[in-house]
Amino acid sequence: MEVLGFKDPCEGDWARLRVVQYRELFNSALVRVVGHSVAALITVSLFLGNVSALLLGAWVIALALALGHVLTIERQLATLDRRLMTRAEFNRHCLSIAGLATAWSMTLLVFVPFGDPGEHATLWMLVAMLVAGSAVKLKQAPVITLTWAVIGGAAGLFSFLVAGDYLLAASCILYGFVIVAGSIENAKTFLTARIAEAGVAEKDEVVSLLLREFEEHQADWLWQIDTQRRIRGASPRFAYALSREARDVDGKLFMEMLAGPGWNSGNLPASLHELAEKLRRRESFADLVVQVEVPAGRRWWELSGTPLLDEEGNFAGFRGVGSDVTQERESSEKIAYLARYDTLTGLPNRLMLTEGLAEALRYAAQWKTRCAFLMIDLDRFKAVNDSLGHHVGDRLLAQVSARLQSVMTKNEQVGRLGGDEFAVVIRDASRSGHVEEVADRIVKAVSEPYLVDNHTLYIGASVGSAIGPRDGATVEALMRNADLALYQAKDDGGGKHRQFMPALHSNAQERLKLEASLRTAIGKQELELHFQPVVNARSENVVSFEALLRWNSKDHGFVSPAKFIPLAEDTRLIVPIGEWVLREACRHAMAWPEDIKVAVNVSGEQLLDPRFAQTVVRALGDAALPAHRLEIEVTESVFLRDGRTARQALEEVLALGCSIALDDFGTGYSSLGYLRTLRFSTIKVDRSFVQGAAQGSQESLAIINAVVAMAQSLEMSTTAEGVEDAAQAALVRDMGCTKIQGYYFGRPMGALEARSLVVKRRNTAAA
Repeated sequence: MEVLGFKDPCEGDWARLRVVQYRELFNSALVRVVGHSVAALITVSLFLGNVSALLLGAWVIALALALGHVLTIERQLATLDRRLMTRAEFNRHCLSIAGLATAWSMTLLVFVPFGDPGEHATLWMLVAMLVAGSAVKLKQAPVITLTWAVIGGAAGLFSFLVAGDYLLAASCILYGFVIVAGSIENAKTFLTARIAEAGVAEKDEVVSLLLREFEEHQADWLWQIDTQRRIRGASPRFAYALSREARDVDGKLFMEMLAGPGWNSGNLPASLHELAEKLRRRESFADLVVQVEVPAGRRWWELSGTPLLDEEGNFAGFRGVGSDVTQERESSEKIAYLARYDTLTGLPNRLMLTEGLAEALRYAAQWKTRCAFLMIDLDRFKAVNDSLGHHVGDRLLAQVSARLQSVMTKNEQVGRLGGDEFAVVIRDASRSGHVEEVADRIVKAVSEPYLVDNHTLYIGASVGSAIGPRDGATVEALMRNADLALYQAKDDGGGKHRQFMPALHSNAQERLKLEASLRTAIGKQELELHFQPVVNARSENVVSFEALLRWNSKDHGFVSPAKFIPLAEDTRLIVPIGEWVLREACRHAMAWPEDIKVAVNVSGEQLLDPRFAQTVVRALGDAALPAHRLEIEVTESVFLRDGRTARQALEEVLALGCSIALDDFGTGYSSLGYLRTLRFSTIKVDRSFVQGAAQGSQESLAIINAVVAMAQSLEMSTTAEGVEDAAQAALVRDMGCTKIQGYYFGRPMGALEARSLVVKRRNTAAA
C-alpha cells in the first residue's frame, strides 16, 4: 500500500516496523534543524552585520552537537535491533535536534530590533518560527506546524509590501518554503505511523478471521496464556474441550484447567509434568500428548505451543494449538492391548510372555539368580471341546485362566500360548523347590471340577518346566526345553510335572531322526504287516485276522509300534502309511479263504481326511476284495477331535458294505451315544479287563458282563483281547464273549503263516 508516494513499512518483516518509524522521524527532524538554521543565519546576517561571524561559529558548534545525536541514531538503526534503543531514548535524540531550531528562534527574538513595519514582519516571522519549533518539540499535529509556517511566509510578504525590503521578504519566503517541506516530511512520518498501526490492526483482524475459520472447519482449537500462565482469549472450541463456558475459562490457570483442583499437589501425570516444565522453561513444543482431567472425564490432548514476544522482545506468554486425541489414544491402546493380551482369557499372550521371559533372563544374568519357564497343557480338554462344542470349551478356558491367576504371586506371570496351552514365567526361581510348588498348585487347581452350562467337567493339566539359565540362556532355548519336558509329562500319562533333563534333548534329536526315517520307510520297503488271528469262542476256528503294522528300519533297527505310531499321528504321516496298510491288507486277504475277514486299525487323523472313503474303495478295488471281508477298527478317541467328521466317514464305509469294530471299549472316554449313532459289528474288550477278570477282579468281571449284555441287546459280537492261556479262554467264553484274540491262539505272523494257520485248523477240525 502507498499513501502520497510513501510505501507501507508493514509490508515485509513486521519486526522492522518500529525501526522504519524511527528512521522517518529522524529524517524529518534533520530537515527541520537545517531549515531553521539556514533561515536564522540569513536573518542574522541582514540585521546584525559583523555579529554574523560569531553566530555562524555558534551555529557550527550547535550543528556538531547535533551530529553526535545523528551518529547515535544512525548506529542504532544500522543494527536493526530494537533492544538496543527504547522509544524514550530515541525521542530524546530527535527532540534534542529539534530543540536547536527553537533556540535559534529565541536568539533572533532577542537581538532583532523592533520599530518599522519590516521589523514587525520579522517579529511575526520569529514568533512563527518559535511556535513551529515548540509544536515539533511538543509533538503536536503536523498541521499546526504547517499553519505557523504559512503565517511566517505571510509576514515576509507583508514586509515586502510595506517596507520594500526585498532581502527580508526573500528570507521569509525561503523560511516558509523550508518549513513547509519539513512539515510535509513530518506529516508523512505521522501518516506512516498511522498506516503502520492500521496495517497491524488490519492484519490482526485478518489473522483473527483466519483463526476463527480454522477453528470452525478443523477439530483443533487455539489456546493462549499470559506470563502468569493464565488463559487469555479462550476460544469457544477450547472452552468446549474443557467442558466449560468461555467466560468461565478466561483468566484461569492453564494447569488447573487441565489437571483439576489438585494440580499443585505434586501428583501430576508424567505428561502434564513435562508440559509444566516446558512452560516454565519457556520452550517451544510440538505434538505433546498429555492426560487431562475435565468435568467430562479423563481425556488425552495433543498440544503444540510457542512462546510469545512483545515488540520489545520481552516474553509475553504462550500461544498454541491443541486437539483431542482420546479416541485415537484409546484405539492405539486397544491395539497395543490386543497385541499383548489374549482376547478370550485376558491373560498375556505369547508375545508378552516371551518379553517377560527375556526380562527374567536378563534379571537372572545380572543378579546371578535363576528364573523358570513352565508350559501347561490341559488333559482331556479336546474331549470337552469336541463333544460339547467350542462355546463350552471357550468358557472352560476362561475358568481355567481365572484359576491359574488365583494361584500366581507377584513373582509369577501366567499367560496363554494358544489353544489349551498356557505358560508361566517365574522371575526369581532361586529358592529350592519353588518351581515344584508352583507346578503342584497348577495341577491341583486345574484338576478341580468345573461347572459350565450345567455340565460338570473334569480335566487335568500336564506341566513341563525348564530353569534358566541352566537349561537355556535364551528365550527360544528355554521354551523349547520346557516343551520337551511337557511332552515327557504327557507321555507319562498326564496330570504330572516334569523338569527338563538333558536326556530329553537327546530324545528329541532321536525323534527328529526317527521322523526323517519314517518319511522314507514306505519307499525303502521297511514296513510290513503281521496278522494276529481272531477265533470263534465256541469252535475256536479262525474267523478273521487283525493287521498289525511293523517297522524294521535300516537305520534304527526294529522300532516298536508304541513308538512310531504316535509319531506318525503327530506328523500326519499316518495318512499315507494308513493307505499303504489298507492296500496291503486287502491284497493279502485275497489269498485266504473267502470267509476270513481282515481287520485294519484306522486312526482319527485318517478319518479326518476327506478322501478316506475313496482310499477304502481304491484298496478294495485294486485287490478285488469284497467289502464285507474288510473290517475297520477304531477306538473311542477318534470321536473326540471332530466327532461329526469321524461319524460321517465311518457311515460312508458302512455304506460300502464294510463292518466296523470298536476297539479298547471302556478304557477311553466311553459314551453309549457312539453305539447308538453307528452300527458297530463288534465291540472289543480290552486285555486289561481280561487280565483283571482272570485275577478275580470284581470290577473287571462286572465290566465284561455289562459289555457282553449290551452287545447282545444291540446284536453285536464281542471280542476278548489278550487271552494268553486256556483258563482265560474258558473264562471269557463262559461270560458270553463270541470271539477271542490273544497269544493263546496265535501271535502276530506273516501273511503266509496266517494262511497256513487257517488251513491247519480247518484240517484239524475236519479230522
